[in-house]
Amino acid sequence: MKSNYIQKETITGVVPVLGNERKYSFIDLFLSTSGFAIATWCYTQGAYVAKFLNFKQMLINIFCFNIVWVLISCLPVLFAVRYGIDLWIWLRAVLGRKGVTVLSIVISLANFGWYAVAANLFASSMVNLANNFGLSLNTNIWSPILGTLCVVLGTIIALGGPEVIKWTNRFLVVALLAVGIIVFIICLTAVPFNDLINVKPAEEAGVTALQRFMLSAEGNVAFAFSWSTQALVMPRLSRTERSGYWGTVLSYGFVAPFFVATGGVMALAMFVKTGVYESDPTTMLATLTTPALGLLSLLLVAFANIGTQGTGSYVNCMIVKSGLPKVSYKLLVILAMIYVSILTIWGGVEEYFGAFISLAAYIQGPIIGMILVDYLILRRRKLSLKSAYNMNGHNSYEYTNGFNIIGLLCIIITCLVAMIYVYNPYSGEIKSNIFLFTTGSGFTAIFGGLLYFIASISPLRQYMLKDRNDLDII
Repeated sequence: MKSNYIQKETITGVVPVLGNERKYSFIDLFLSTSGFAIATWCYTQGAYVAKFLNFKQMLINIFCFNIVWVLISCLPVLFAVRYGIDLWIWLRAVLGRKGVTVLSIVISLANFGWYAVAANLFASSMVNLANNFGLSLNTNIWSPILGTLCVVLGTIIALGGPEVIKWTNRFLVVALLAVGIIVFIICLTAVPFNDLINVKPAEEAGVTALQRFMLSAEGNVAFAFSWSTQALVMPRLSRTERSGYWGTVLSYGFVAPFFVATGGVMALAMFVKTGVYESDPTTMLATLTTPALGLLSLLLVAFANIGTQGTGSYVNCMIVKSGLPKVSYKLLVILAMIYVSILTIWGGVEEYFGAFISLAAYIQGPIIGMILVDYLILRRRKLSLKSAYNMNGHNSYEYTNGFNIIGLLCIIITCLVAMIYVYNPYSGEIKSNIFLFTTGSGFTAIFGGLLYFIASISPLRQYMLKDRNDLDII
């Protein structure tokens, strides 16, 4: 009974995963992470970017900003695999035990908005499929029902844990990759290529070409950051540091941007063909592809969202579990299902898509900067696991009543400075030319890391490094 409990708390809890317990090869991690990364929100993101840029600028923007930031933000994957823990256990050193509890809940609540987008796209896919077979469905009635169905089916996968997720994605992701490549080629040929590359973005009064490019970059940096707090959960199941890092980077840094680019190309092709920018991939697929391929693509796109719901629910519930280790994983999954279902029925996340991803990134950006400084410079890749797990007599990460005041202040100050002086993600207003060099989300990572570094070389260093006496007994 005790061994079964430990095994359960290792896979769906916060207990470190030992080397002989890790079941994910490079291919397993790559496919599972890709299945998580290539949900139809990629198409929505691509359509969002396409409004600002022409064809060439769009491709440069999508791939460059995603690849660079993913390569950097995924460096802590190495410690995730080495220690068999996820980011949020290490963050107890940066934020304090109770700080992790608060931030893990806040960020997961923000992350789950993505799954409402995926569920609504699943509903749209199903409605379009029904229309293709001559069955007209009232979207006001059926969209909430079908979207909730997607959430429920994803929840069933999440309850099965990593093993079910692994086998689900082995089949689904390979099919999706193949269809994605075919769809990309078809979209390039659905309209004359010269017309596609000559589409000019709509000009807005007072917005320069450089500002348009960087507003698009803000979307892509925020998109890259959206993986950061989730990316370091599954790699702990990987057998080697190399496979953990590259399995993660290739998924989020190359596969996901490819599908974002596909969404962007589809949006531009739709504009050439219809004169309207479209963000719903199901409508774009039905319009641009052949009927047979359109049906197949819609079906795969629909079921991709179910797989994403499953993986995303597991990952985000594991994040919350880091802050609330005594709460049952199954209970968290059920609560997540209820929350995402409410967001899905509401449908408001898509309406504020750009502001949503940037606001989420403004919380995640400083954490990325701080964890890199903490991991590489301050703690030099050495963590006290006994303090991280608050074992008797080892309370280095309690700091001030469970909160690392320095880490939390870095986040708060960074968010305020970024919103007041650099870029307001809610209004979309550029406050400073700094935005044209770093973007708003990029600034939060750089500035948050810089603040944390300055604190680490000041007299506050002693407060931040209470764990050094614990290291010789790890």
